[in-house]
Amino acid sequence: MDLGLRGARVLVTAASRGLGAATARQFSREGAIVVISSRNLESLQDTASSIVEETGNAVFTQACDVTDFTQVERLVKNSADMVGGLDIIVTNAGGPPAGNFDAFDMDVWQSSTQLTLLSAVALIKHSLPYLKKSTRAAILTITSISAKQPVDNLILSNTLRPAVIGLTKSLSLELGQDNIRVNSILPGITDTERIQDLAKARAEINNLPVEDVQASMSDGIPLGRIGSPEEFANVAVMMCSPAGGFINGVALPVDGGWIRATL
Repeated sequence: MDLGLRGARVLVTAASRGLGAATARQFSREGAIVVISSRNLESLQDTASSIVEETGNAVFTQACDVTDFTQVERLVKNSADMVGGLDIIVTNAGGPPAGNFDAFDMDVWQSSTQLTLLSAVALIKHSLPYLKKSTRAAILTITSISAKQPVDNLILSNTLRPAVIGLTKSLSLELGQDNIRVNSILPGITDTERIQDLAKARAEINNLPVEDVQASMSDGIPLGRIGSPEEFANVAVMMCSPAGGFINGVALPVDGGWIRATL
């Protein structure tokens, strides 16, 4: 199926690895012109080279720490300059640290808010002038299943991810008049380095072997397995594409059925 993304100008943050990299790769497979960003330029360039080798389509890189809002402004401007505007932005950032309430002082709460919520605010704010000129504009915020159902030992994520959903839904109402669609995607337990890190943290807290924790991660998933980055990316790219042109204001879990809520 042609998703109608050929020539679309796309910016994906936190895209040197994991879900961001998988999403950028799938956009490129669909013929989009992609800019990828993360803090590590060398890792970015390796990922870009791998995508270009596979797809033959242009992939641009721009290093950026999304908690530094001056860098975010520069990222958006440089990205638009490199590809001649922007049609789609995918806001993504590494997750905040794992732990329970007593584990974190106010400095960690503040830095996690900048990482998880305010980075998305800054990216969207600086991208809007370009998106308003596009005929196929879309914003996708990558959040987490913790936005709909709290996850043990993830107090920071459980608190801040729902705020991103509130931002997403509010913007879908505000920006609809500009023909800009705004959605969120909620990855469940997916085979990424982030999940491996969480498994190590849980193993340490519970004094268990990491292998046992990793094996147990699929226990609450009706499909009986964790997801792959490619499965996530397929849905993310469809939601941003003209093929999903009437999807707006949605927070869609891609979790194998882990969330138990009816709605």
